[in-house]
Amino acid sequence: MNSTKNEKTVSIEPAAIRAWTEGRIIFIELTDGRIIGFPANRFKLLESASEEQLKEVSLRLDGYALRWESLDEDITVPGVAAGNFQLPYDIAAAS
Repeated sequence: MNSTKNEKTVSIEPAAIRAWTEGRIIFIELTDGRIIGFPANRFKLLESASEEQLKEVSLRLDGYALRWESLDEDITVPGVAAGNFQLPYDIAAAS
């Protein structure tokens, strides 16, 4: 007789192990090996930040948050990985 077990699917939110910028694009490397990049203009405070200010990104909360101290801005890594941005993608600004 076959028995089945009820198995719970455990979802682990992604955390970042590294963050950096190239121009006006912010990149994060996740613990699962993915690298995600997003334009600064997807967030209100980052949109008007200089490239030098964008470079000041640091990881906080064991890699679950990005922090820009001089801008007083925090962004969650799981939110970015899920595509949750404050502003819509502006294709004209990207070109």
